[in-house]
Amino acid sequence: MKGHKKLTIVKTKRSVPSIWSMLKIHRKAVITCVVIIIAAVVVFLSLRLAHIRFMKKLYPRPYSSIVIKEAKENNIDPNLVYSVIKQESKFDPDVKSKAGAIGLMQLMPSTFEWLQKKESKRPLLASNSLYNPDVNIHYGCRFLSMLLKKYGSIKTALCAYNAGQRRVDTWLEDKSLSKDGKNLASVPFPETRNYANAVEENYSQYQGLYP
Repeated sequence: MKGHKKLTIVKTKRSVPSIWSMLKIHRKAVITCVVIIIAAVVVFLSLRLAHIRFMKKLYPRPYSSIVIKEAKENNIDPNLVYSVIKQESKFDPDVKSKAGAIGLMQLMPSTFEWLQKKESKRPLLASNSLYNPDVNIHYGCRFLSMLLKKYGSIKTALCAYNAGQRRVDTWLEDKSLSKDGKNLASVPFPETRNYANAVEENYSQYQGLYP
């Protein structure tokens, strides 16, 4: 037909990326992800190690040679001994309580004398000997071991270490405080209850830091 012009359609070729360029892009993305993951792991581990170092300063293990030796001889976990010492004296060998308890594991002179008499017939050491870490930890571990054997429960033994055996024996006979006569469902003295809970928390921390 006259007056009509033919329309010509010009097709433009789109540039299709080559397989090699796609692989390069993919490779760069993978490398970037790997680098990010490695960096994240390094940061995590660094923070983890810093946290562990910080916690070990809060829960140290001084007098380790003495503690390990005495704990082994008395069949006690060294971490439990550290937990008691931390709570009793904060590792100060020269501390003396208002009640008269002395040294690292805060032994009373009367308890010290009783333990010596049970151990040997040698001349008794003076109560000032409890300021000596070797002596204090030796008899403290011996006393703690005796309580653990007697009561068969860490918490009950810790209560006896703090409040005395006679008092704990009385609590165990009270059905409102102990259902089985071995474990204390409730500790009437707030000081003793807080003490046992604190030592058990210390023990949990020591076990986690020094498995």
